[in-house]
Amino acid sequence: MLLRDQPDLFGPDPQTELFDEDSPTPVYRADPDEVRAELLAILAEARASATLPWQPSKVEFYRTVFPQMANWLPDDEANQLRFDFATELARLGIA
Repeated sequence: MLLRDQPDLFGPDPQTELFDEDSPTPVYRADPDEVRAELLAILAEARASATLPWQPSKVEFYRTVFPQMANWLPDDEANQLRFDFATELARLGIA
């Protein structure tokens, strides 16, 4: 039995607008101050440790993510942070 006065429980399909060619593509912009703070915290943790402070899976994660996060910073600063991080990994015995 179909009731004409009952509202549609599902409403319009919200995903149809995902394919709308006229809608602008959202752009993500990281906050450089937040990125800088996170990278400096990771670097400080490495510098404060005499031995590797992370599990191997986290080391691999940081080796991948740290350089990519640095891309949100000015080139000179990003390059210096990448260098400092690589130096600390080498000091801790990670090649």
